Amino acid sequence: MSRERNTLEVGRVIGDVLEPFIRRVTFRVNYGRKEVTNGCEFKPFEVANQPRIDIGGDDLRTFYTLVMVDPDAPSPSDPRLKEYLHWLVTDIPGTTGATFGRELVCYESPRPTMGIHRMVFVLFQQLGRQTVYAPGWRQNFTTKDFAQTYNLGQPVAAVYFNCQRESGCGGRRMYP
Repeated sequence: MSRERNTLEVGRVIGDVLEPFIRRVTFRVNYGRKEVTNGCEFKPFEVANQPRIDIGGDDLRTFYTLVMVDPDAPSPSDPRLKEYLHWLVTDIPGTTGATFGRELVCYESPRPTMGIHRMVFVLFQQLGRQTVYAPGWRQNFTTKDFAQTYNLGQPVAAVYFNCQRESGCGGRRMYP
């Protein structure tokens, strides 16, 4: 955990989005065949469809909430919409994935227009089933406040990737 925690701190996920925590659950996020690891890079076309989420945990009687946010919206130099909520899934049974939970806020693919954005996936253990509800907005969402409101406590896992818009061809197209 110390190495993973360090990458979350280096990427300023710890501090900007989360308080320090101890990872307690196996948590994997995959876009196609590519697994999300802290600080890796994806282009918007690679993350257009929602990822596959695999959660470890104790058993099917333990439920989790998945939050995906962009703390750099609309741009890292002016994050006035931070955190932007891209996805919220609750009631995910342990040892399964997000498809087994209740999607409260549908997946919105990242489409950054300026700068490099961090896309953060946070996993919380719920106190019980159907105890978490959808916020009324996506922008200015705060993961820490959300966790406090629903008594989710500290995260049990988190991972993030960097995303920036695809660059153009770099020059003018010449026609004969």
